[in-house]
Order: sequence, then structure tokens, then C-alpha cells
Amino acid sequence: MLETSARLLRLLSLLQTPRDWSGAELAAQLGVDVRTVRRDIEKLRALGYPVHASAGAAGYRLGAGAHLPPLLLDDEEAIAVAMGLRTAAGGTIAGIEESSLRALAKLEQVLPSRLRHRMTALQEATVAVPAGGPRVDPDTLTAIAAAIRDHHRLRFDYRTHEGETSRRVTEPHRLVHTGRRWYLTGWDVAREDWRTYRVDRLTPRTPTGPRFTPRADAPDAADFVSHGVTSAPYRYRARLRLRASAERAAEVIAPTVGVLEAVDDQSCLLHTGANSLDSLASYMAFFGFDFQVLEPPELRVRLRELAAMFQHAAG
Repeated sequence: MLETSARLLRLLSLLQTPRDWSGAELAAQLGVDVRTVRRDIEKLRALGYPVHASAGAAGYRLGAGAHLPPLLLDDEEAIAVAMGLRTAAGGTIAGIEESSLRALAKLEQVLPSRLRHRMTALQEATVAVPAGGPRVDPDTLTAIAAAIRDHHRLRFDYRTHEGETSRRVTEPHRLVHTGRRWYLTGWDVAREDWRTYRVDRLTPRTPTGPRFTPRADAPDAADFVSHGVTSAPYRYRARLRLRASAERAAEVIAPTVGVLEAVDDQSCLLHTGANSLDSLASYMAFFGFDFQVLEPPELRVRLRELAAMFQHAAG
């Protein structure tokens, strides 16, 4: 049987999982009787932890409180949080670098020595390449996320690539992060169609619009953004048949470069785009596997010209 202090910590750890626990289940996990569980629950409440009990079957769940009690993290969770904070300190969300570093410093102070050594090793062995994408105001992300959660229409000013500004009203669906940029997918009320918006180009207006019922035909947000940012904006839209499985191709082709479509175990289709044929050709040279250009025909012509030029250069 666990000692009282250790048992309380174990009980708190169980209650932090996103589920309801019956008194009997908690008693079995802790090796005590249900009456002891009830006493321990009251001790946690006295310490400021909001433990809620459902009616009837006496299910317990840890609720959100007005204060931030200490979190209980296992070793892997603590490492994940620490690495996430370090990544956030150099990420694409403006204004959270300092707060991320402060939180990381506090976390490292309470990590046991074995975990501090693991963290130090990870930090020394890891080099982060700056994302290079535009930075996003965290308040903007928070406002968008709240509108998505509450099913409120989002009103915002939107700046196009050419610098023109217009007012938009959308039923927000999902936020998508590609590693370099943040995108919002939503139903554009005026255009009556699904649209993708660069979050760094929008400024939310307050208050938000009325509530809406989410649409049943909402697209897969990741696929929708991938299609939108890899082919739609460009002058040339290309479709290639790759002599590699979709899994193998995904190892060298990022989602922001093109959309992969599996054909069979030995081949897949790549949908991509660029503003110049040479840009497409230069990228395809580094695939590392055979491919066939299905469209556009101008790309096939340009590849023949480049092949002749390289053959001549090689003597």
C-alpha cells in the first residue's frame, strides 16, 4: 500500500487523465478501499484541486480551477514539454519567445537530475534551422481558435499578396500549421465557397459574428491547405507520376511542396506547381527516383531542352 503522500500524488496523476474514474477503479489502482479514496479526494480539494464528482455512479474528474496547481508529468511528458518550449522560443509565433524561455527555465529547475542530463544532451545535439516564415501574433491565433471552438463567424481585414486589403466574413473551420506558415480554412460567406487564408495577413475584428452550424461538407483541412499552397497560386500546375510508393516519396517531398496521391505499391502521383518551368525542373532533379511528366506539356518540352543542354555540357 502506498504511503499517504505518495498515494495522493498517484491519485492526482490518475485524475489528470481525460476520463472519469469511479471510486472502485481508483481504489483498485491505489490498493485501498473506496472510503480511503473519498478521504483522499477531500484532501486534494482542500489543497485547491477542483475534483468534480458526477451524480449517481460517483465518477471523479479533475476540473479546471482558478489557480494553476503543480502538474504531474512522467519522464517522457516532461521531456516533450521542455523540447516544445525550446522550439516555441524560436518558432513562428511572435511575442512568445521570452515567455517560453521563462517557462522552460522554471521547468528545468524542478526536473530531476536524470532528466536534466537528457535535456542537456538533446539541446547540445540539436541545431534548429530558423523557420524563415512570417511571424504570427499569438492573440490572432487565440482569437481564431476561440471562434472555431465556439462556432462564431469570424470577421477580419485581409491583405492579399498584392497588398490590397478587403473585409472578409468566414465560418472558421481549422487552423493549419505547415512548419513555416499558419493558415485558416473556412467557409467564405460572401463567396459561398471554402477558402484558405494566410493568418499573418489577417487582422480579426471584434466582436465576432453570430453562431453558425458547422457544415457537413467541410474538407480535410490539411489536404485543402496542401492543394491550395502547392499548386493553385502558381502559373504552372504540374502532375507527375513517380516511380516510388507514396510513403517513400513523402520522405523527400514535403506537404508544402506537393500533394501525393497513392496509385499502387510502386508508384504515386504528385500534384505541385511553380511560377517557372525551370523551378519545377530543378526540384525534380533531386527526387532520387524515376518519374514521368503527365502535365503540363510545356514542362516536358523544357525538360528535353535542359537534358540536351546538360548532355552537351558533359561532353
